[in-house]
Amino acid sequence: MNTPYTLPVRDIMHRPGEMREHVIDVELAEPFGAGQVAVPIGGVLHVEVRLEGLHEGILVSGHADAEAVGECSRCLIDITEPVEVDFTELFAYDASEDSDLQVHDDHVDCEPVIRDAVVLALPFRPVCRPDCPGLDPVTGERLADVGERVTPEVIDPRWSALAALRIDTTDPDGARPDADKEER
Repeated sequence: MNTPYTLPVRDIMHRPGEMREHVIDVELAEPFGAGQVAVPIGGVLHVEVRLEGLHEGILVSGHADAEAVGECSRCLIDITEPVEVDFTELFAYDASEDSDLQVHDDHVDCEPVIRDAVVLALPFRPVCRPDCPGLDPVTGERLADVGERVTPEVIDPRWSALAALRIDTTDPDGARPDADKEER
């Protein structure tokens, strides 16, 4: 199955030192990534690939860049973020090699290598800016929009019965029990 990521290597196979370069732009048919940020369907992935013939196989290296979209993990606004990755992988000629990737029918399929590199480069918890204050836990407002304000003290309802409890710190003689400690 030929995809834009499938590149011919017939002319460099078993020719150590031979090299070819390819530039491909791929419109994604499925997203790269999941969760809060991903390169979406229809997003364009720009890939520069270098194929080098070696004794053991074809060394595929290159650079990929795209635009990821998602939402800030703190304040939930929509964000876009550039993603740039470098990748290098050996595609073995022989299945007996210790490589997971193989040269098939005089072609290499770079999609798994590129997909893995892009997905691993995506942030786990993306933010709109490094100092994003997030959302107000009471009102749900975006704190960056409302500015500085005093947050009212919220008493946990499980402890509200203790709010009425007052402890008398004076002893029956009217003296404070820790008064003689202060004098020492």
